[in-house]
Amino acid sequence: MSKEVLDILNRISLERNIPVETLYDALEAALISAAKKMLPPDVDVEEAELDRETGEFRVYANMDVVEEVEDEHTEISLEEARQFVEDVQPGEQLVIDMTPPDFGRIAAQSAKQVIIQRIREAEREIIFDKYKNRIGDLVVGTVQRYEKGNVIVDLGNAEALLPSREQPQGERYRYGDRVKAIIIDIRKSSKDAQIILSRTTPLLVMKLFEQEVAEIRDGGVSIRLVAREPGKRSKIAVLSSDNDVDPVGACVGMKGSRVQMVVQELRGERIDIVEYSDDKKRFVANSLKPANIESVELDEKNNRAMLVVRDEELALAIGKNGLNAKLASELTDVEIDIISESQLAAREAEAKKELLLIPSVKDRFVDALLSKGIIKFEDILAAGIGGLSSVEGIGKVTAEKIIRETEEILQRHKRGETIVATVKTEDSSLEGTPEEPQPTDEEAVAMPVEETLVTTEERSGSELG
Repeated sequence: MSKEVLDILNRISLERNIPVETLYDALEAALISAAKKMLPPDVDVEEAELDRETGEFRVYANMDVVEEVEDEHTEISLEEARQFVEDVQPGEQLVIDMTPPDFGRIAAQSAKQVIIQRIREAEREIIFDKYKNRIGDLVVGTVQRYEKGNVIVDLGNAEALLPSREQPQGERYRYGDRVKAIIIDIRKSSKDAQIILSRTTPLLVMKLFEQEVAEIRDGGVSIRLVAREPGKRSKIAVLSSDNDVDPVGACVGMKGSRVQMVVQELRGERIDIVEYSDDKKRFVANSLKPANIESVELDEKNNRAMLVVRDEELALAIGKNGLNAKLASELTDVEIDIISESQLAAREAEAKKELLLIPSVKDRFVDALLSKGIIKFEDILAAGIGGLSSVEGIGKVTAEKIIRETEEILQRHKRGETIVATVKTEDSSLEGTPEEPQPTDEEAVAMPVEETLVTTEERSGSELG
């Protein structure tokens, strides 16, 4: 080999951004490997040396100094040894030049694969070290090719993989397309360092807004939550730390300029920007934007909310295939039920009809029961005496009676009987009996003269009689 080899290694070092000493070490390792193949197996090859100035190289082996040589591959006579070191003694070792003849051509062939492997290893380490702390970062690259549905993206100094599972449904990429994505993983295999990208993560939406909205970069506006159906729709909840800054308006931009830039990068994905609030009811109502909410009933215990909208806005609130409601639920972490005003009226009418089947439930009790979330027989039993007694106008005696009658109705339902409402009259002269506790004044006024449950069969029989 000659100085030409050094020129080649220096050029590779510059082109691949690999330290030239790494290449020198790789070449010397290759020379040792090649020498061991050419020399007898018992020769103890010590090292290979590449002259950094001339490109010349030598191979050296350990030899034992002896009075009389028995193995010429591992021993050197004292006389010959003293030609190298004058005061050497028997039993000592010398490192002797053992470069085989015609070694250059064979060594070059052996070195080629070793050098290629070392180059790959060095590149892998460089890439891994550069990107290992960048997980979650937004990067920009150009599409190079498809490999089994995965997209190879050139990041400039490394190639990255955009797996098919991390591509939004419906997105297609052509050679040379410029794409933005999030680094979600960096893996180091025996072959290379692999950078894994994603365009489906909600973090992509956040990073794109951060790029476009100065108030987010400055910290005046923050994105608190993101819910996303990649390729279809996203909802982001934003909050301002400055009362003079509208967080939604800041993200939308003048005439929608900022949000449109994000939509364009996401290839048409719809984006709803809503204001975050620590008030759960308000936040749930905001989450259904662009639909307007008439009222919200929040059951914090069961983490559920009932939202009422105008009839004409029901479809908008639910969204295509229920997507708006689904994302709102994910954003708020609340299970959301949506109902129109007419549906609510019909549901209340049905609930009133059911509650009025209970003889002791008067018309004036119904609205109070509904306001407590008691809309069916099972709710009566779940509320118990304590829950019913808390309803305006219902005391303990009446509550007990309502529960007994409800249990009877449910038993009759199980037997297949049809329950019909009775005609209810109220007589203030009845104020209880000695056998039960004295009712309250309100209960006394409300007590009926006579209350009966009449099945369809019983009524028919009496009519025939």
